[in-house]
Amino acid sequence: MANIIQNVGKPTLIMSHNKTLAAQLYSEFKNFFPHNAVEYFVSYFDYYQPEAYIPRTDTYIEKDSSINDEIERLRLSTMGSVLTRQDVIVIASVSCIYGLGSPDDYEGAMLPMWAGKEVARDDFLKELLNLLFERNDIAFGRGKFRVRGDVVEVHPAYLDETAIRVEFFGDEVERISSIDALTGSVIERLESHTFFPAKQFVTERNKMRNAMVDIRKECEQRVAHFEKQGKLIEAQRLKMRTDYDLEMMDEMGFCQGIENYSRHLTGRPPGARPFTLLDFFGDDFLLMVDESHVSIPQIGGMYEGDKSRKTVLVEHGFRLPSALDNRPLKFDEFMKMTQQRLYVSATPGVFELANSRPDVKHYIDIKRDAEGRGLDVLALKRMKVPTSGSDQAVDDFDPTKRGTPLIVEQIIRPTGLLDPILHIKPLKGQIDETIELCRQRVEKGERVLVTTLTKKTAEDLTEYLLGVDLKVRYLHSDIDAIERVEILRALRAAEFDILVGINLLREGLDLPEVSLVCILDADKEGFLRNETSLIQTAGRAARHVNGECVLFCDKITDSIQRLIDVTEYRREKQIAYNTEHGITPKSVIRRVQESLHSYEATSAKSQKLNAKMVAEDEMVYNATEVLKELEAEMQEAASKLEFERAAHLRDQIKQLKEKAGLSEKKPTRKKVNYQMKKP
Repeated sequence: MANIIQNVGKPTLIMSHNKTLAAQLYSEFKNFFPHNAVEYFVSYFDYYQPEAYIPRTDTYIEKDSSINDEIERLRLSTMGSVLTRQDVIVIASVSCIYGLGSPDDYEGAMLPMWAGKEVARDDFLKELLNLLFERNDIAFGRGKFRVRGDVVEVHPAYLDETAIRVEFFGDEVERISSIDALTGSVIERLESHTFFPAKQFVTERNKMRNAMVDIRKECEQRVAHFEKQGKLIEAQRLKMRTDYDLEMMDEMGFCQGIENYSRHLTGRPPGARPFTLLDFFGDDFLLMVDESHVSIPQIGGMYEGDKSRKTVLVEHGFRLPSALDNRPLKFDEFMKMTQQRLYVSATPGVFELANSRPDVKHYIDIKRDAEGRGLDVLALKRMKVPTSGSDQAVDDFDPTKRGTPLIVEQIIRPTGLLDPILHIKPLKGQIDETIELCRQRVEKGERVLVTTLTKKTAEDLTEYLLGVDLKVRYLHSDIDAIERVEILRALRAAEFDILVGINLLREGLDLPEVSLVCILDADKEGFLRNETSLIQTAGRAARHVNGECVLFCDKITDSIQRLIDVTEYRREKQIAYNTEHGITPKSVIRRVQESLHSYEATSAKSQKLNAKMVAEDEMVYNATEVLKELEAEMQEAASKLEFERAAHLRDQIKQLKEKAGLSEKKPTRKKVNYQMKKP
C-alpha cells in the first residue's frame, strides 16, 4: 500500500473497520512517510449515546457523549492538512462518511497571518472569535487565546504542545513565533502561519442568520402539520425545542445538537447528501479499503440504522424533518465520490470480486475455478457480459483474456513464511485429540488457538482443559474490550498457553507465538465456518515457522475445500520463491506490549504507600495525588494513540474516584414530560 501511494503521488484515504486497527496503520504509515502529512480521523467519542425516543414506553433518551480531546485535535489537523497539502495520507474509520462542516466554509474561514501584514490587533481578536476560539488569559489551552498588550498568543486546536505568538507594532504584525504552550519559550521564528477554525463545524455569520430564518419557517410548517392532525403535544414539543435552539444560536452561535440543522447551515436542498471528509479531498484522490470484506459491509449499513432512529424522533416532534439530512452517506453516494479504489483483503467478498472488472456489469453467481487456479484468479459461471449491445452468458470466464485484470495477488512474504499446513481429522474424539495436540505445542513453548461455535462451548471447553492441567482461557464478545487486550497480551507473554474463542480470533489479530489453530466442528457450514472465516482463522498461525491448522470434520464442505485450494496455491508460490532466492522461513518476532494491569498495580501501590504516611482521614488527599498521576498517564497514552491503555487508565480513575467519594453523579435517564418541562 505504501509503495502504491509513493508511486501514485496523490492524496490518499485509507479506511479501516475499527479504531484499533486504524491506530496500528497510522503508526506504520508515520514510519513509512516521516515527511508527509499522515493524519488520523476516527470518531472522537470515548462514549456516545445517541438521541432516541421509545414510543412504547414514552421514554426520551437525551444525547450523551464523552469527547476525546486528543482525537478531536487529530480530526482538526486532518481537515487542515487535506485542504492545504498534496502529500496527505489519512487513516480513517467509517466516521469519514458522516456529516462534517462545509469544506468551502472551513476553507473560507482560514486566517493567514504573516510578518508585515497590516491588521489591527483588535480586528485580529475579532477574527479569532469568528473562528470559534475562546479568550482565556488564565487557563491557556487548545482552542483558546490570551492577550498581553500587543502580544497575542493563540493555541490552535490542531496543535498539541505548541502555540503561536503574534506580536504587533501599531497596526502591523511585527513578528510571528511558535512557542511552547506550557513555558512560553520560543521554539522558532515563522514567516507566516494560517489559523484554522477551532471547531469542525463553522458557519459565516450572515449564513447563520439566513439558516435561522429557514429553520424558523420549517418549524412553523411542521407545527401547523401536527396541529392539523390533532397532535398538539408533538406540536408544542417541537416549537419549544426549536425556539430554544434558535435562541442559543443567536446568542452563542452554537446550540446542543446543532448538527441536526446542518442542511440549513450549509445551504443544501432537502434530501441532498451531507458534506463529509471526502468533500475535503476533492475529486482526485486514492481510496484504500483495508480488510475490505469487513469494511465495505460496514459502510453499506450505516445509513439505514441512522435513518430508522431519526425517523422516530421526527414523527414525535423531537426534531425537524431536516434532521434526517444530517446522516452518513448512502452506499451509492460513497461509490460515486470515490473513483479510484483499492480493496485490500486476504478474503475479498463477493462485492469486491464482482466490481474488480470494469467489463462485468451483472453477475448471477461467482465460483472459484474448480481446477485450483487460486483465490485471485476466478472462474465466473453463468455471468452476463454485455457484448455488442446484448447479454451473452459466459460459462468459463478467463480474466487473462478479457480486458485488464484488476485483481492483484500479494502472496509472497518477506519472512519466507508459508501458509499453515492443513490437517483434516474426524469429529469423533476431537476434544481428546485437541488436548494431545495442545500438550505437544506447550512442550515446545508455543501457543494454541481453539475455535468453537458457541460461547457456552468455549466456556465449557476451557473448564475441561483446565481440569487436565492445561493453562487456558477463553475470549468472546461478553468480555470487555480492555480485558480482551489483556488476555491476548497474556497469551503472548506465556502466562497461559491455549486460548479458546469463537469469532474474535480472526482478522487484525497478530500473535506470532501461535503455531497451531484447532477449528472444532469445521464442517458446520454457516457464518462461523464459511470460506472467509476459515481462511482468516487459519491465517492466525501464519506468523510462525511451524504453523499448522487442524480442522475437525466428517465431510469436506465447499468452504473447507476452498480453504485447502487457497492454502495449497499460496504455499506453492511461496515455496517456489523461497527456493529461487535461497530464503529460509523465519517466524515473526514482535515485542510483547506492557500489561495494562501494571498501571493499576502501580496506582494501588502508590495509594497504599501514601496511606502509611498520613492519617486515614486524609484518604481524599491520597486519592487526589494518585488521580493526578493517572490522569497524566492517560493523557500521555491518548497522545501516543495507545487507546486500550488510555481507556484502562480511565476506568481506574473512575473506580478510584468512587472509592474516595470524588465521583460525579451521572444524570439518570428518565421520561421527560414536554407539556410541563422545557427541554
